[in-house]
Amino acid sequence: MATFLYQLGQRAFRRRRWVALLWVAVLAVAGIGALSAAEAPDDSSSMPGIESQKAFDLINEQFPGSEANGASARIVLVAPDGQKITAAGHRSAVDRFLTEAAGGPQVADVSSPFDGPGLSKDRTTAYATVTYKTKDDEVTEASKKELEGAVEEVGDTGLTIEVGGSALATEAPAGMGEIVGVLVAAVVLLITFGSLAAAGLPLITAVIGVSISLAGITALANAFGLSSTSGELAMMLGLAVGIDYSLFVVSRYREERAKGRDPQEAVGLALGTAGSAVVFAGLTVVIALAGLSVVGVPMLTKMGLSAAGTVVVGVLIALTLVPALLGFWPNAVLARHTRRGRARKSERGLRIPRIRIHRRGRQLGRSQEAGEGQAPRKNREPRKREEAGSWSVRWASFVLRRPLAVLLVTVVGLGALAVPALELRLGMPGDEAKPTSTTERRAYDALAAGFGPGFNGPLTIVVDARDADDPKAAVETVAERIGATKGVVSVSPPQFNEAKDTAVLSATPSTAPTSERTKNLVHTIRDERSATETETGATFEVTGTTALNIDIAKKMQDALIPYLVVVVGLAFLLLLVVFRSVLVPLKAALGFLLSVLASFGAVVTVFQNGHGASLLGVDQTGPIMSLMPIFLVGIVFGLAMDYQVFLVSRMREAYVHGEGAGQAVVSGFRHSGRIVVAAALIMMAVFSGFMTAGDSMVKMVGFGLATAVLFDAIVVRMVLVPAVLALLGKRAWWLPGWLDRLLPRVDIEGEALNRRAAELPAPTGESHQDMARV
Repeated sequence: MATFLYQLGQRAFRRRRWVALLWVAVLAVAGIGALSAAEAPDDSSSMPGIESQKAFDLINEQFPGSEANGASARIVLVAPDGQKITAAGHRSAVDRFLTEAAGGPQVADVSSPFDGPGLSKDRTTAYATVTYKTKDDEVTEASKKELEGAVEEVGDTGLTIEVGGSALATEAPAGMGEIVGVLVAAVVLLITFGSLAAAGLPLITAVIGVSISLAGITALANAFGLSSTSGELAMMLGLAVGIDYSLFVVSRYREERAKGRDPQEAVGLALGTAGSAVVFAGLTVVIALAGLSVVGVPMLTKMGLSAAGTVVVGVLIALTLVPALLGFWPNAVLARHTRRGRARKSERGLRIPRIRIHRRGRQLGRSQEAGEGQAPRKNREPRKREEAGSWSVRWASFVLRRPLAVLLVTVVGLGALAVPALELRLGMPGDEAKPTSTTERRAYDALAAGFGPGFNGPLTIVVDARDADDPKAAVETVAERIGATKGVVSVSPPQFNEAKDTAVLSATPSTAPTSERTKNLVHTIRDERSATETETGATFEVTGTTALNIDIAKKMQDALIPYLVVVVGLAFLLLLVVFRSVLVPLKAALGFLLSVLASFGAVVTVFQNGHGASLLGVDQTGPIMSLMPIFLVGIVFGLAMDYQVFLVSRMREAYVHGEGAGQAVVSGFRHSGRIVVAAALIMMAVFSGFMTAGDSMVKMVGFGLATAVLFDAIVVRMVLVPAVLALLGKRAWWLPGWLDRLLPRVDIEGEALNRRAAELPAPTGESHQDMARV
C-alpha cells in the first residue's frame, strides 16, 4: 500500500497538469449532468415492514385517486374573547372563506366545521380541512397563494386564523451552517499551518470534492430516487472529511520538506504514509455509511450510499489532486519562516563544509557553514526545545506519568454524561416542536386548547372487511370496540370505499401525540385486535402520523444493535489489518461507545429534558428524533475511526521503527496531536454551523454530531487512548502468531519506503552534515 501510494503521489506531482485537467473535466461533466437532469423526487417516507406503512398501502389500494399521505391544510379559526364562532357575523366570514378555498386550483375537498365535528364544545374554536388532489411537493405556488389570500381576508374580520397541515408548511430558515463551518475551518487551518496557501489548499480541494459529489447526486437523483436530504448529508460530511484528508496529506508533506526532502520526494513520502491513513480512514467512514442499508429504511440507505460516495471522492482528491496542486506550488504551503530560511540559503549558495580538527579529544578548528548543511547550534537548539516543549508532547508525557488516574477520570466523566441517555424517548417531533412564531405551532396550540391534547394526533383505523359476512356490521363493531377502549375520546363515522368492503375511521386519544400514554394506547388497540377480528371476520390496521412515529421509533430501536454489530465488526477487522493488534481495535470500539453514549446523554439533556435548550433557540422540547440514534452512530463511528487511524498510525509507525511503547505514544502525539485536534475543531465547526438553522431537528443533528466529535476526538482519542496504551505497554501491539500469518500486510507505517530511503543518497541537508564530520 505505501509503495503504491508513494508512486501515485510522484506521478501526480510530475503530471500535475493532466491530473488537474482530469478533475476539471470530472467537475464539468458532473455539472452538465446536474443541469440537464430531471427534478429530484420528494423525500420518501416509506418504511417497509411496519404496520402503519401496510395501512397506508391498503388505503391507497382500496381508495384509488386519493393519497393516504396527500397534501392538506387545516385552517383553525378562533373567535375573539367572549364571543362564539357560530355568531352570525363570524359564521358568515367562515362560509365565505370555505367558498373561496373550495374554488382554488388542485383542491379536492373542503370540510365545513359546521357540518361535522369541527366545532369545539364551547363554540369558540373551529377548524376546516382543505384537501388537495396531489402530494405536498406537487402543490403549486398558485394554489398556495389562492389559499393564503382567502386566509388573509378572514383575518381582516377579527377572527384569529392559523394554518396547520402540510400544504402551506413554512420552511425554517436554513441558517449559516456551511458558511460558518468554512470560516471557522479557515481560521483553524491558518493557525495550524501559519500559511495562507496551506490553509487554503484543503478548503479548495474540499469544495471541489463536494461540488462534484453534489452535482453527481443531482444528476443521478431521478434515476436512483435520491432526495434533497441525501445531498444535505453528503455536503455536510463531504466538506468535513474533505478538509481533514487534505489537511493530513499537506501536514505530512510539510514535515518531509522540513527534513530536507525535495518536493517530489516529499509528496511521495507524504502519500505513502499519511495517504495510507487517509485510505483506511475513508474506508471506515464508507463502511459506517453504507452500513445504514442494514436498517431496512430506503431513505436511510440512499442517504448513506450518497454520503459514502462523497467520502470516496474526498479520498481520491486527497490522493491525486492535492499532490498535483503541491506540484504547482511546492513552497507556498510551507510556513513563512521556512520559506525565508530557504531563500537566504539559496542566496548564500554552497559554501565550504565545516572542518573539525580534533587534538587530544578537543576541537580546535573553526567551522564554516554549509549552504544546505547542518544549521548552527544556536539555530538548532531552539527548535529542539520547541519540539520537546510542544503542548502535545507535554500532554502525552503527563498522561504517561498518570495513566490510571487519567483513565478513571475520563471513563467516570463520560459515564456521568451518558446517564441521561437511559431516559431516551424516540419519536418524530411535529408542529409542537416548532417555534411559537410559526403559524403551524399556533394552530397546534389552538386545537389542543379547543379540542383536547389528543386532537392533534388522531389514530387512523383502516378496516378490511372483504372477508366478513356483513362488512358494514363488522366495521361498526370494530368502531364500537375501539371507541370503548380506555384513552379514546371519540371515534369518527366510518368512510367506506366504493365496494363498501373497506372503511377508514379516526380515533382521537385523550393525550398528546408524543405522550407515553398515547403510545400505550396504540399498543393496547393492537393487542386487543385478535379478539375483535375473530368475532367480526374483519381485520384492521392502526396508522396515522402518531402511530407511524411510534412504529418508526420501534423499528429504529430494533435495528440499532444489528447495525452496531455489522459496522463495528467490519471496522474491527479493518483496524486489525491496519494496526496488526487485537487490543488497539478493541480499545477503539469501546472508546467510541463511550463517546457516542455521552453524546446521546447530552442530546437528551438539552432537547428532551430542556436544560440549556433556550441557549440554542429551542422553544419546545420533546422526544428525540427516531432516526437520530442510527444517524449519529453511523456518522460518528466513521469519524471516530478517522481520528483513531490518524493518531495511532503514527504511534504504530514509531513503534515499528524501534521506539519503545511509551516513547511511541509521545512520538505519535508530537507528529499528529496538533493535526488531529485541528481536524476535530474543523468537524465541530461544520456541524455546529447547522445549529444556526431554524428547524429544531436540524439543530438536534448539528448539536449531536458536534458533541460526539468533541467527546470522541478530544476526550477519547487525546486522553483515553494514550492512557490505555500507557497501561498496556508492549501488550497493546500483541497479535497471535497464527493470526499474524493470516492477515494481509498493508504497510501503513511505510516500512518499504524506509528501506528504499536507506538505499538512496541522503537529503541535501544530511549529506552536508555528513561532510561536516570529515
